[in-house]
Amino acid sequence: MYQADINTTQTYLLEILERSTTTEGLTWLTNKMAEVTTAEHSNRALYLAFSAAPRFIGRDRLRLNQQEKEMASMLRPGFTPVHWSAAQTARTLLILSLPHQDGEAFYKAIEQLFNTADMGELVALYAAMPLLPHPELFRKRAAEGFRTNMGDVFEAVALDNPYPADYMEEDAWNNMVLKTLFVGKPVYRIYGIEKRRNAKLARILSDYAHERWAAGRPVSPELWRPVGPFIDEAILEDIKKLFAQPNELEQEAAALACAQSSSQSAKALLDAHPQLKARVENGEITWSLIGDKALAAN
Repeated sequence: MYQADINTTQTYLLEILERSTTTEGLTWLTNKMAEVTTAEHSNRALYLAFSAAPRFIGRDRLRLNQQEKEMASMLRPGFTPVHWSAAQTARTLLILSLPHQDGEAFYKAIEQLFNTADMGELVALYAAMPLLPHPELFRKRAAEGFRTNMGDVFEAVALDNPYPADYMEEDAWNNMVLKTLFVGKPVYRIYGIEKRRNAKLARILSDYAHERWAAGRPVSPELWRPVGPFIDEAILEDIKKLFAQPNELEQEAAALACAQSSSQSAKALLDAHPQLKARVENGEITWSLIGDKALAAN
């Protein structure tokens, strides 16, 4: 099974890498990709080049134009390397050069990389997941990434990465969303947050909000993004509490959650706040805007 055409993806990644490394670095990389593809001991060639990539390619951040950003999403819905480094891109190209016709052999080779990786290598491996062939084999590995205490690694698997939304089971997905809030990362960067919202997650998030309130701690307005369609009488009390807050972002989150609910009680509650309702209907309040404002306020 393939998530993106490998040859087209490699061509794309090489093109966007050109502006962030040297001619000598690109020559080194293409030679190593050929070795990984054709060498008798391709796994060994991969492991050596994977480790050496930053030394030859550098660590500069990629510089993508709008057309290149759009092309990434065409290659694989949700794929966006806007936060990638040159070394990370090179490592992904090396992985995609490994023979992959035998899914089990490919999986074992990548697992060996995971088992010996440092933090930078883990970031590259997790961020590359939406491009890997045989993606169904990496579900457990992705779930391990959710449990890490390394912030950069958690971001690589949880944020701007379509793999979790497409392949993770509900409980693992729910835990990832909860941890994103717990560690203070932006929920709006979770790909598929609307697609994967569910009633169990809404209850989990409501309980988490109660814990935060009881401890006198703030609750991110982004917490309510997956909750709206599942507002019941218990969660409605949470939404009422949001409307009563002096923080405008919390009021906006309450209004948007109610607008996305089919509950008549939620609709009536929104009607009681006509100015906020009008702003929602005019597109002045969106979850993306709330996320941006919440991030800027931290």
